[in-house]
Amino acid sequence: MGEKDHSDRFLAGDGALTYVPLDTIRRVRREVDDAIVRAEILADICRINALYMIMNAGSGHIGSSFSSMDLITWLWTEVLAGANSGAPGCDTYFSSKGHDAPALYALLIALEKLDADSIHRLRRLGGLPGHPDVETPFIAANTGSLGMGIAKAYGMARAQRFAGRRGRIVVMTGDGELQEGQIWESLQPVANEQLGEITVVVDHNKYQSDSTVAAVSDLGAIEDKFRAFGWAVRRVNGHDVRAIGAALADLAAISDQPGVIIADTIKGRGVSFMEGLACGDQTYHFHAGAPSLKDYVAAVRELAARINATLTARGCALLALAEAPLPIRAAPSNPERLVLAYGDELLQMARHRKEIVVLDADLLSDCGIEPFKAELPERFIECGIAEQHMVSAAGGLALKGMLPVVHSFACFLGTRANEQIYNNATERTKIIYTATLAGVVPGGPGHSHQSVRDISAIGSVPGLTAIEPCCEREARLAVRWAVDTNAFSTYLRFVNVPLDLPYAVPASYSLQVGRGVTLRGGTDVALIGYGPVLMTNAWRAADDLAKDGISAAVINVPWLNRIDDEWVARMLASFPAIVTLDNHYVTLGQGIMIAAALARTGVRAEIRSVGLTDIPACGSNAEVLAHHGLDAAGIARAVRSACSRASG
Repeated sequence: MGEKDHSDRFLAGDGALTYVPLDTIRRVRREVDDAIVRAEILADICRINALYMIMNAGSGHIGSSFSSMDLITWLWTEVLAGANSGAPGCDTYFSSKGHDAPALYALLIALEKLDADSIHRLRRLGGLPGHPDVETPFIAANTGSLGMGIAKAYGMARAQRFAGRRGRIVVMTGDGELQEGQIWESLQPVANEQLGEITVVVDHNKYQSDSTVAAVSDLGAIEDKFRAFGWAVRRVNGHDVRAIGAALADLAAISDQPGVIIADTIKGRGVSFMEGLACGDQTYHFHAGAPSLKDYVAAVRELAARINATLTARGCALLALAEAPLPIRAAPSNPERLVLAYGDELLQMARHRKEIVVLDADLLSDCGIEPFKAELPERFIECGIAEQHMVSAAGGLALKGMLPVVHSFACFLGTRANEQIYNNATERTKIIYTATLAGVVPGGPGHSHQSVRDISAIGSVPGLTAIEPCCEREARLAVRWAVDTNAFSTYLRFVNVPLDLPYAVPASYSLQVGRGVTLRGGTDVALIGYGPVLMTNAWRAADDLAKDGISAAVINVPWLNRIDDEWVARMLASFPAIVTLDNHYVTLGQGIMIAAALARTGVRAEIRSVGLTDIPACGSNAEVLAHHGLDAAGIARAVRSACSRASG
């Protein structure tokens, strides 16, 4: 990596990325003596560096990072002295919305609170997690499912008071996040107990994911709502650092009342074509993921030009940018996209099944249901970031004779709304729950989005059958079975990672409850699992094992909580070794159920279970799978160990 002493490096377009190195940041902070101007320049420098981090990682949230950048820059440079340092009585800052992690990381690097080299390690194993995590220095709290932050601040304030301390606690939330019910549960006790040390900053950029908040679930009179709960309210332009400073100072003077700043911001602030609906089609295009190289270059050009104009006007030297190579990523050549196949099959059935109603929790494109909304908008309900409301609403629809199909990420649906799912089950109605982004990959977002406990959370719900398909054809069969055959409720679990699959289910294959299908024959060991990630790596492990003379069968069992004992005994009795695979915690995953079925039927074999045993790691998909032993090499190691014990 080398540094250039001119500011137009990013114009060359020769496959390199650029960022502002620490020595340049130090010089700017030293030479610009006006606090307002310094904060504005630093915010734009951090936008360049956050953009570099996202581009280098291949994923991240630009819009939310850029909208909050001016707010956090003023907070960390001028207000929160020694924040998150761990010193007695220090101030505390954390983000409840979490998507703005690249912005905070870029700022902490600029302030020399994080190591400068960590700028190259966003969403990498051992680097900076995709969402905030307390294992990272100066991160005070983990981001989980949205809505937790204010309640966590309440607990922090109470703990400080028990210890006789009163450090300020500032929590960043998103405006879409205000749809979560836990936000409103936490407002009243904070006000009732007069916790004036708590300040909430709402990054009110008017967007959630790729749609406007108003279009999904309008917030209404947001200032009046906070005041009604007993909070002191200030509303400011969230990009005017002078106004931000004044609002924070006002609230700091109030000791017996919590405060909230409604900061009107622009999603993607700082780059003209990334701001709001700049693309003109009512969709926000820079919520998540890395931009194109063309857009990246244009964005850096615009940011650097604005910074340099300010520096020139103050008689300061121009930016010196450092460069790093553009990462090379191999894309699958002919990937199977199970979620899109599912969505297509659901739409085909809905054209003739008028009772089907689709509900979504602000994850339209991630759940494959955009075509459904476009064709059948009268049977589509957008519930916003409110999973518990959505699942109970589905219960009401089912009680009145409809067939609701509910959609969210697996990390939010099966766990956050588990109590509501159970309540629906007690009414013995039929509902289909579709959970996407299941499993340990993608690994970049980190553990808040890695759903590795939903099988255990959902598996014991009475009358509910859980399925994870391994390919597009099985995805279509699964939703057909859920709609047409199953008389009760179904939980459909989907991996979103597109993969080239080395296998195919037989042409004659059909779903039979509790039973699977052999994808690859073998005699020495059976590899049993579900879903495309496990089956693909099991197949590759079998290729590797064959070189050592070990014949490994690969068996797909899509049923996550229904195991047919007779079938298991018949299929597995001849294998001296059996390795079960779980894209989930080993504890209470499918493998435990298969092992129990083997025990019940008297099958004697060396059984090994492979899956997660700890909080999932954050990193690239390959790093995370290898870390947890779920890549081909890790599976092959487990097989060799099992086979060795079986023959010993």
